[in-house]
Amino acid sequence: MPLPLILRWPIREAAHEPLLARLGADQILGEEAVEGALTSGLWPGIRSPGAKGGNPDVASASREPWVDSSGYLAAVQRALGRPSLLAHQHRNPEQGVPFESLELALVEARVNGGNFVLSVEPRYRKALLAGEDKALAAWSSLAQTAAWLRKYEGLFGRPTLPTLTALVEPGYATTEIANLLFRRGGSPRLAAAANVPKPDPERTAVLVAAGLKEVPAAAWEHAAAGATVVIDSAPAAGWNYGLGRGQVVAYHKRVQDPSEFALDCIDLVTHKRRAARLWNAPSAIPLATAGGLLHVIQYGSPIEVEIQARVQGLYRSATLLRPEGPPLALKLYRRGTMSEVFPPSIQRLGVVQFE
Repeated sequence: MPLPLILRWPIREAAHEPLLARLGADQILGEEAVEGALTSGLWPGIRSPGAKGGNPDVASASREPWVDSSGYLAAVQRALGRPSLLAHQHRNPEQGVPFESLELALVEARVNGGNFVLSVEPRYRKALLAGEDKALAAWSSLAQTAAWLRKYEGLFGRPTLPTLTALVEPGYATTEIANLLFRRGGSPRLAAAANVPKPDPERTAVLVAAGLKEVPAAAWEHAAAGATVVIDSAPAAGWNYGLGRGQVVAYHKRVQDPSEFALDCIDLVTHKRRAARLWNAPSAIPLATAGGLLHVIQYGSPIEVEIQARVQGLYRSATLLRPEGPPLALKLYRRGTMSEVFPPSIQRLGVVQFE
């Protein structure tokens, strides 16, 4: 069954029905809690030290914009065998957010194999009911994207390429490491530390076992087989595996800066083996998944210029899929073991389908 489109709309009145009908939600909730939903998470968008007037979509001239995202939480939940329904809300009345960010929250959850409860923040709701043009345009775009996500649902929630695999467990440490691996464009595959995947060094270059309470013994099998295992704590008692053809990178202290740590892990993978890369898109997060798919989620203003994108694997053709337009054939170039394309524009989400 398709994932339901869930809307939170307190105090529903007859005058609101045309708006609600335009969205076409499958479920409309009031203020009640949603059983099993994860309510922690950051409202998606970008911010930077150079932002003016509280506008999170203004970047500094000297520093890259910082992306707030929560789609990775859906991936963490799935890896841990938990429901991947996200239900965080924007609750700061003193800091406005773009109306389009509600659509972005749905996009990032769906791309990562989860779902999102659409909670309309008070300023947006008031603008909708007042008939403001910007709010109505954002609402129409949300409806269009929701319908497109349903049409192409089979493209989402697929396993990411296992090139960079990170082990996670309940708790903050591994969750934040996963967050920054996604944010830095590492396109990680997540796996539960209690169920370490079998080693496959031809496909998995790096296994991240940092932030764990204890490194599981099965992690060392990856090093023995030829991969790089990254740790920041002592091995499990009774470890007796030789390193074999691989290596172990050990931090002397617990990871204090997950952002820099993520860059270290990407360097260990090497640029030649990375699952995906983007250029000219500092506010976008790429995700390479099974079946020759490259998802590009744009967290800032729509990209109106050509970007450069690469995905691991050699393909013969590529098509750009996006909610705002028909499929677009892209010219494809082979770069070593990667395939390269130049999508011309992306508003919130672009999916490049390689074949």
